Amino acid sequence: MPRKARSHRLRFGRVSEHGRVYLVTAVCADRQAWFSRFEHGRCCVHAIRELEGEANTLCFVVMPDHMHWLMQLEAGDLSRVVQKVKGSTTRRIGQLRGRPCKVWQPGFHDRALRREEDLQAVARYVVANPLRAGLVSNLRHYPLWDAIWL
Repeated sequence: MPRKARSHRLRFGRVSEHGRVYLVTAVCADRQAWFSRFEHGRCCVHAIRELEGEANTLCFVVMPDHMHWLMQLEAGDLSRVVQKVKGSTTRRIGQLRGRPCKVWQPGFHDRALRREEDLQAVARYVVANPLRAGLVSNLRHYPLWDAIWL
């Protein structure tokens, strides 16, 4: 199936509901490990943090080739908010490198959480990704994550 068709299918049926909590996953183009360089990972962290007011970040983890973001949509459209994170990350990395680059694959995956779901359990699962991937043996040693409960 052509890439464009898949990207379009990712957006089919997406609903943006203010006050709803979403788990968003965005993947780097060609699964390139852009964020294995700390300074590139920090570009993504800064992009997430600059969206306060539009999205209330509950937790995130930036993995070498993707990111997970648990957030509550406060204003705007979910697709637009995620696009802002992806665009800002790409611009920041391009500035560091001194040339344009393509960081993200088109689209993203999202899951709206039900109100009764245990947000802290979901957050623990999200931030434990570096442990499950074998990147660190202790989460304290992984620099690209945060959660409001800590």
